[in-house]
Amino acid sequence: MLAKASVRYLRITPRKAGYMITPLRQQTVAKALAVLSAANRRAAGPVAKLVASAFANARQKQPELRAEDVIISRVFANEGPRWKRFRAGGFGRAQRILKRTTHITVELEKR
Repeated sequence: MLAKASVRYLRITPRKAGYMITPLRQQTVAKALAVLSAANRRAAGPVAKLVASAFANARQKQPELRAEDVIISRVFANEGPRWKRFRAGGFGRAQRILKRTTHITVELEKR
């Protein structure tokens, strides 16, 4: 592993984040950022920021690195804590709403 970056408590469900991180596995950083910039999903922005941060961490160790020479070796989204909220339901009851959070981790390697 060359470098690693993670974001925690991201206010998006792990499933929706997974739609954006699945095509990034084993891609170069340059190609991953191009895919994320063209994606029309809410998770694309935070994931692109995370990949750029992991690449910046790699550049701290080896300043001569290029985005075409580094691949995303591992990327995964784990479930974080859920925010519990309530909404009015029928017959005077309360309906529970779970607002899910996500922890996303990106690991990079040299090609």
